[in-house]
Amino acid sequence: MNLKVSLHQQCVQLLENRRKIIQNQMADIQNSLTSETKSSAGDKHETGRAMLQIELEKTGKQLAEIDKLRTTLSKINTEERLGKVGLGSLVFTSKAHYFIAVSLGALQADGKTVYAISIGTPIGQLLIGKCVGDNVTFNGNSFVIEKVI
Repeated sequence: MNLKVSLHQQCVQLLENRRKIIQNQMADIQNSLTSETKSSAGDKHETGRAMLQIELEKTGKQLAEIDKLRTTLSKINTEERLGKVGLGSLVFTSKAHYFIAVSLGALQADGKTVYAISIGTPIGQLLIGKCVGDNVTFNGNSFVIEKVI
């Protein structure tokens, strides 16, 4: 299987797993909200409900963020070969390998460690628009772009 396709599929699967976890958390919070019965200490009851509502809002924001990342991934054409680094590029450098997609950290494919990063990360910002042979300096370390797929 194509390395870029494999990395893309891993990203999609990781996001889907995170989405399911968040959806389960939301369901648990909803269940807690509906099963919360009014106790004799009314203030404690209201405080508990308010805290659950805040947790529900936080998980809702996390779910929205996952959906934004999924949208970004859906824009990537794994068959497209760009001459320069852009969204969906697989970049091989003299120091590390990067998949320009969404920030998900280190992935393993074909025995290689590839870092899934977004164009919004500091290293992503430095790589965007670069071509094979370009030098990049990040955190005092210089490296050369060896290949862009």
